[in-house]
Amino acid sequence: MPEFSKAQKLLSSFILEHYDRAAYLTASKLGKTAGVSESTVVRFAIELGYDGYPEMQRELQEIIRSRLTSVQRMEITDELIGGGSVLDSVLLADADRIKTTLASIDRAAFDEAVEKIVAAGKIYIIGVRSSSLLAGFLNYNLRMIFDNLVFVQTTSGSEMFEQIMNITKDDLLIAVSFPRYSTRVINAVEFARAAGADVVSITDGPQSPIAASADQLLTARSDMASYVDSLAAPLSIINAIIVAVSRKKPDAVKTRLEKLEKIWDEYDVYDKRRG
Repeated sequence: MPEFSKAQKLLSSFILEHYDRAAYLTASKLGKTAGVSESTVVRFAIELGYDGYPEMQRELQEIIRSRLTSVQRMEITDELIGGGSVLDSVLLADADRIKTTLASIDRAAFDEAVEKIVAAGKIYIIGVRSSSLLAGFLNYNLRMIFDNLVFVQTTSGSEMFEQIMNITKDDLLIAVSFPRYSTRVINAVEFARAAGADVVSITDGPQSPIAASADQLLTARSDMASYVDSLAAPLSIINAIIVAVSRKKPDAVKTRLEKLEKIWDEYDVYDKRRG
């Protein structure tokens, strides 16, 4: 800070005091809000060692996202959307997150994760809070293929450990966690690794607390959509996992689905009426 110019000190102070807002402002808006020029913002980022302002902004967002309260998230989203169309803003942002995820995902890790799922003795799936919806969707669809699934219930920490206490080196844990990260999922990942089990982590980036312990790390771009995160990109990865696994076991999947269809027909599970 002592080596900065007067304008840079002004910008630095604003970022330190209003980091939650600064991370989601364009260079132009950040400069205007902090009382400096847009060029000062860009030069400031480069002087800190970034290729440009977008890189600095992305890193700042990653650092603070898990620290923001629900109220802060809502306030920032309202400011970002402003008077524009909520529908357009959210759907276009989701499309961009999926595109970014596709460009950055580790394809070798994805292929290896699919192989590990197919070969696992038991498959444990865990996700908490909003991530439990993703974990539940994965569990529901993989149950169409496998009998060896354990969908870990996380209503309490002790119950969680009771469900995964017998995990072994022949088993697999699929952990799903996005900001704000759950300590229960973090603990489950550490427990599974200590037991020698393979761990597939589906999360938002290498800075995630379940990333370092993953054998296969699958990252999906998520970002704020008001007080919750957008989970469109993570769901797309899970869809891809389900399709890839089913293609590895086509005969078994076909036989199982044919049997299920007969059961569904017999017990009127689905409405057969046509328009």
